[in-house]
Amino acid sequence: MRAVPEAPIVLTLQTGERFEVDGHGYLLNPEGWTESFAEYVARQEGITLTPRHWELIRWIRAEEADHGVMPDARFAMKFLGGAAGKQAGREELFRLFPYGYVKQAVRIAGMRQPRAWSTG
Repeated sequence: MRAVPEAPIVLTLQTGERFEVDGHGYLLNPEGWTESFAEYVARQEGITLTPRHWELIRWIRAEEADHGVMPDARFAMKFLGGAAGKQAGREELFRLFPYGYVKQAVRIAGMRQPRAWSTG
C-alpha cells in the first residue's frame, strides 16, 4: 500500500501542457509523456539533462513499449555499462541520477510509480 493517496494532481507546464501525476509526481498516463515533461521533472530534481540522460530515458521508454514492463535497474546498468560491464553501468547510473533509478530516471521517463521494485 502506498503512503500517498492516488488522487491525481494536475501539473500545467509553462508550455500549456497538462499532465496528471500521482502524489509522488509519477505520470498516471505514460502515453502522454513529452520531452517537456521530462525537462520539467529533471529541473525539479536539480538535473540538467545531457545526451547520455536522454539515451537512458529513451531506452527506458522503448523497453517498456517493446516488453510491456518497465526495465529493472539491473538492465539499465547493463545498458549503460555496455562492454565495460554492469559495475561501470552502476556507477554511471548513479552519476546521472544520484537519488536513484526509480525516484529520478523512471519518473523523468514518464513511467508509472512501481508498486514493488528491485534496485538490482
